[in-house]
This record gives sequence, C-alpha cells and structure tokens, in this order.
Amino acid sequence: MPAESRERRSFTSRCSSLRSSHISTRTEEYSTVTMLKLLLLCTLAVASRAEIAEEEDVLVLKKSNFDEALAAHPNLLVEFYAPWCGHCKALAPEYAKAAGMLKAEGSAVRLGKVDATEETELAQDYGVRGYPTIKFYKGGEKESPKEYSAGRQAEDIVSWLKKRTGPAVTTLSAVTEAESLIADSEVAVIGFFKDLNSDGAKAYEKAAEAIDDIPFAITSDDAIYSKFEVSKDSVVLFKKFDEGRNTFDGELTKEKLLAFVKGNQLPLVIEFTEQTAPKIFGGDIKSHILMFLPKAASDFQAKMDQFKKAAEGFKGQILFIFIDSDVDDNQRILEFFGLKKEECPAIRLITLEDEMTKYKPESDAITAESITAFCTLFTEGKLKPHLMSQDIPEDWDKTPVKVLVGKNFEEVVFDSSKNVFVEFYAPWCGHCKQLTPIWEKLGEKYKDSADVIVAKMDSTANEIEAVKVHSFPTLKFFPAGDERKVIDYNGERTLEGFTKFLESGGKEGGAPAADDEDDLDDLEADCCHLFF
Repeated sequence: MPAESRERRSFTSRCSSLRSSHISTRTEEYSTVTMLKLLLLCTLAVASRAEIAEEEDVLVLKKSNFDEALAAHPNLLVEFYAPWCGHCKALAPEYAKAAGMLKAEGSAVRLGKVDATEETELAQDYGVRGYPTIKFYKGGEKESPKEYSAGRQAEDIVSWLKKRTGPAVTTLSAVTEAESLIADSEVAVIGFFKDLNSDGAKAYEKAAEAIDDIPFAITSDDAIYSKFEVSKDSVVLFKKFDEGRNTFDGELTKEKLLAFVKGNQLPLVIEFTEQTAPKIFGGDIKSHILMFLPKAASDFQAKMDQFKKAAEGFKGQILFIFIDSDVDDNQRILEFFGLKKEECPAIRLITLEDEMTKYKPESDAITAESITAFCTLFTEGKLKPHLMSQDIPEDWDKTPVKVLVGKNFEEVVFDSSKNVFVEFYAPWCGHCKQLTPIWEKLGEKYKDSADVIVAKMDSTANEIEAVKVHSFPTLKFFPAGDERKVIDYNGERTLEGFTKFLESGGKEGGAPAADDEDDLDDLEADCCHLFF
C-alpha cells in the first residue's frame, strides 16, 4: 500500500476514533445531565412536600401548597383563621385535639389551617368573610367545599368528619364495639334490629344520613341486645348527661326518628359558650328561653334545678339555655336583652322562627311553676313581644343627626311630610364607628332641609316592631307619604353615595326592604354575630 494511502487511512481511523470517543463522552455528559435533572426534580418534589409543616398535628397551609395538600390528603378539613380572633384562639386547642385523635386512629382524614390575614388571595378564593371559617374538602375536590356545621369541641369535629367520610351507620358485632362507641361519644345512637334489611332498619339508616354530628350504629347481635337490656327491635340514644339514655317509642319512620334524636341530643339545660353556640343556633329548635345567672351565686344550684324541672315539659319545643352573667364574653348578650349584671338573675325568651322576637315574663321569680306558666303562654301564642326603649333625650333634635329611641321612632320616622334616613347602630360595632364621621357630615349637609331628616338609633337599647335589625350598621330610608314605605340602602357608604340616594328619593343605591322572610341560615349567623 502506498505511503500516502496508509497515512490517509490512519488519519481517517484516528478521526473515527476521536468521533466515537466524542460521542461517547457526549452520551455520558447527556446521561449525567439527565440524572442530575431527575435528581433535582426529586429533590424539589421532596422539598415541596416538606413545605407542608405541621403544628400540633394540624397542617399549615398556604396558597403555594394548598393544591398539593388536597392531592395528598383527599379528605381535608381547613380552618381559615385570623391570629387576633378570639373565637379562633378558643377553637385552636379543640381543633388540634381533633387532629391528634384522627391521626392516632390512623385516619386518612386530616385537618389543616390557613392564616387568612396572610393568605388573603386564598381566603378570597373560598369566600371567607369571617373568622373562623371552616370548610371540608372531600375527595380532593376544591371547587365546592362543604361548610362545617357542627360544634367546636374535638369530639364534635371528629364525629362530623367520620359521618362525612364513612358510612352513615356503623355495624356493631361485639359488645366491646358498642361500649367503645358509647364511651367515646357525648351522644351516640344504636339501632337494634334482628333483620338489618327490614323496613325499620332502612328508615333508621335514612335518618342517620340526615344527621352529621352524631354517630349512628346498628346491630343484630344477641350479646349486645342482652348487654343493654334490649328485648325487641328499637332505637336507643345514649348520652353523657341528664337521664343517660332515651329509647324511641313509636312508628319507625325517618321523620319520627329525626324528631326523637333532635329532641334528645342536647341537655335539658345547655350552657351558652363559644363551643355550644353552633349547636344552639344551628339546631331545629328556634324558640330559646334564657336564664341569666352568675355561677358564683349562693343559690345557683337551686335555681338551676327549678329551670331544669321546667325544661322537662317543653322538650323539643323550647331550648333552655343558661348564661353565666358574670362572664365578660357574655356581657354583649345581656346588652342585647337590655339587661345589666346587677339585674340578674333574669329570664328572657327569644324566637328565631321568622325574626328575632323577645319576650319578658311579668314575674321575676325563678321557679319551675312560674317558668312553666310563661312558656305555656308562649306556646299558646298569648305573649306580646317585649320591645326595649330608652327614654327620649331632651336634646334629641338639637344636633344635625337626630337621636331616635323606641318611644319617639314612630312619630318621627312615619311623619308623612318628612323623608327620614336612619342608621341603626351598636355602640361597640367597629363598622358603625367608621361610619360615624360620614354620617355626621350627611346630617350637617341636610340640617336646614325642610323635608329631610338624618337620624340614628342605638338598636342594642331600642327595638321597633316595624323594623327588625339583624346586623350593624343597618341603613333604612323612610320616604315621605302615608304608605309607610321602607327602603334599604345598599349603596356605597360615602357622603357622595348617601347624597345621591337622598336626592334621587331613595332610588340610587336603594332597594325595597325585605319582607321579613330572611334566610334562616343568615338569621342564625346574625345571631352569632350580634352575640359575639
């Protein structure tokens, strides 16, 4: 072979070898880069997962990890809270306890919390308007979470979640299972049915599906029948208060079983607290009689015994509630009923059927007989509402914003020659305080008007049969004329907005007043808002 040819071949061989070596090197580099990327992605995934910190078994959630939390925990209860909120602080230990209980059981259900003051966008996404707001996300679905509607104690939270994620009725096959259920629950219901497919058992299951906050179980086991001295098919409600158990007696229908459970699930007398408020306002019984009495009173137990004795005759009709009048957090409730601490003990009755209507007994005596007589008159529709009113101030009309009370309201507001714009306020309401300077400027603007009156009324101390106030501030316009028309103001709370409203005769920013058929859920929320 010629020397030139050998050199060319040698050069080609070297080039091929170099090319092969370069490809190999590039392949290794590519492989290394790919591995590094995969490793980085894995590291980021782990780091991302690690971002969901926990505080006392409660997941700390943010917008950045919310979707991931829902993917990792398909059944997730989330509290939107504000660090400064007193109700949130009161809930915190019970919420953490519930989270720990579920975790200890090995439950897949988790609890999380969102600081809504920091995660404002996330809170806005889910329509959070007050604190705490608690929502349940089931199956990882985030579009329409279920509002939490039970009590604020750990047992209530756990029971509600179990009903939401498990079967409505648990089957018991051993005495120990029944004993554990009763021991672990404030209230529990067991259906005793020899035939689990009977019509009665099916009606029982339908009733169980309608109640979220109480565990329901069913059994056909002879040993469980014997243990609890049940001789025939029946439904028994077990509870850790009052008589301890109630046995259903009647036709086994969903409606009658629901009435039985709801009539017996609360104590004869329930103390009003932040924890019990959801049970009180969220229940089916909308007529409430309240006894205001300091726990420290020497005759506390004697009066409580009389109150409880009267309660026995109105089970399922009127909810009997005790309020410790010495507790600072309860002072607003006293104020709502026009009471002062030194006026306690006292009895008042309120109904939430359509409106918040209050009643006051003629007698101050707290005996079973006097309370029974008062409640009987109420159930027979023979009581007149009790409307509070302050005395008319001597200078009520001497300032640009006129001062109204119950005793002069009708005369001023329904004067056919005047257009009257009224702010119904509460002295403690922050929104009312913010509105005050604007309202005073409005009064100044119209102080010399011949037919426009700007007024205000303290609705915590004055009540009007013609106007029901559910939240503060409430703004209503009473136009001149004999029709006694009422127009709600729904516009901007600015001097300009108010002025346009008045100059348009109540058309710009106004709407006809509701015909007193407010949604009951809104009414219950208003009650909580007013009382807390």
